Amino acid sequence: MRKVLISGCCGKMGRVIASVIENREDCKTVAGVDLYTQPYSDFPVFKTFDEVDVPVDVIIDFSNPSVLDDMLRYAQAHKTPVVISTTGYQKEQIEQIHEAAKTIPVFFSFNMSLGINLLVELAKKATKVLGGQFDIEIVEKHHNQKIDAPSGTAIMLADAINDTLDGSCHFVYDRHSQRKKREKNEIGIHSVRGGTIVGDHEVIFAGRDEVITLSHSAYSKEVFAVGSVNAALFLADQEPGLYQMSDML
Repeated sequence: MRKVLISGCCGKMGRVIASVIENREDCKTVAGVDLYTQPYSDFPVFKTFDEVDVPVDVIIDFSNPSVLDDMLRYAQAHKTPVVISTTGYQKEQIEQIHEAAKTIPVFFSFNMSLGINLLVELAKKATKVLGGQFDIEIVEKHHNQKIDAPSGTAIMLADAINDTLDGSCHFVYDRHSQRKKREKNEIGIHSVRGGTIVGDHEVIFAGRDEVITLSHSAYSKEVFAVGSVNAALFLADQEPGLYQMSDML
């Protein structure tokens, strides 16, 4: 049975992950790290990684970008694999994650849903067929408590599409500041925040007299929690390196 530490255990996603693990027999939550500590009956919660004093097999992180330094320092010191699902990282922090993967196993994905990762593959395939002929726009919708915009998943989709087009496109975030016609090498990314939307993503291919839309809707945070737990169990047996959903699948 794998011993799991949840980083961000007192947040909404952290609590869902703890609930998912509680109903599994192949892993157990043995500790949590959260600045805003709240009591759990079945595992201790620490404010920082420096305070963790229990053996851990793998870390699942759904916290805040500010936690990254301490978490990676702990993970590298203890040779502990880490699943990183936090969004809102700066470019330098993403480079830091890639550097850590040289010494420990790191699973890094902006979205842990199987369906979203299928959407990425479908978008790449559609881009190969339609790219250069159709304008590509991405629309993401989330609840009114989400802080970062655009979502990490929207960026993941845009990056996958742009890579398929050999990096020939640039991203345009909304259009209120521009008064000009759309350029052919743009990928538009648009954010909507409202209510309790868990996560909706659309990739729109707009051509002459026809539009193709690929979409995914998440109705519960549990889809992300299940994906992160599966990733943690997969990662616990891997060598140092950077892993993503396609590797697990």
